[in-house]
Amino acid sequence: MSATLSPARARRGRRLGSWLRGIAITVVTLVFALPVVWMFAAAFKTNVQVTDPSVGLWFTPTLDNFRAVVEAGQIVRSMGNSLLVGVVSTALSAVIAVPAAWAVGRFSMHRTGSVILVARIVPAISLLVPWYYLFARMGLVGSYTVLVLRHMFVSVPLIMWIMISFFAGLPVELEEAARTDGLSAFGAFWRISLPLAAPGTATASLLAFVFSWNNFMFALVFSDDRTQTVPVTLFNFISYASTDWGGLMAAAALITVPVVLAALLGQKYLVAGLTSGASKG
Repeated sequence: MSATLSPARARRGRRLGSWLRGIAITVVTLVFALPVVWMFAAAFKTNVQVTDPSVGLWFTPTLDNFRAVVEAGQIVRSMGNSLLVGVVSTALSAVIAVPAAWAVGRFSMHRTGSVILVARIVPAISLLVPWYYLFARMGLVGSYTVLVLRHMFVSVPLIMWIMISFFAGLPVELEEAARTDGLSAFGAFWRISLPLAAPGTATASLLAFVFSWNNFMFALVFSDDRTQTVPVTLFNFISYASTDWGGLMAAAALITVPVVLAALLGQKYLVAGLTSGASKG
């Protein structure tokens, strides 16, 4: 009797587990999605509607907030600044960090890996005053150069720490075979290991770009009106007397779009990189 019931109980258990997983996924999705939905909805509301709790998702949308933000011109210029700083700092960081990660992962340089970890976990805010003093003496405060260098300080360790596990997980026999065929160590890296690690490189570079795009504190300190990035421009919508919630939400929606597009365009490499890193780490 119990033997005949056990398959039915197993099916019920699997069905219950499936329902519980579905409910958990739905709850987590709502928790993360609702603030984004509220932001995009508030971008099409007036300031009165944004601050009125009775106005939910049913309202007459308006484009006045977007029109005012674009006509002001600052958000467009700051998005260009963020794009420039993010692309340049990410590219330079990848050029430095990817070969270094290969060397650390391939030759088991554990002490170097520990130094990278320390550089990754040191609070960057603790270096704000020394950096400002140094860059001010060099006349770089307010320039794109200081923003790129500042972002590279975090992007290089970030990309290295992600890529070390990728290179360590690649079969060393492939490089040995390439070297037997006459390639140098760097040639084997360039022609064999680097193409195989493309998903990890894309993942690390995208995360570094997102960090650069969202960085606020150092952009606020080291930039000026000509070089300020999008987080600083968003901060300008908040004043002591009042806050332009409609303009703030419209600007936030505009600056979210490039990051979302970058994630969608690189989704294949991003998913492959994350799953590959998980399986190798």
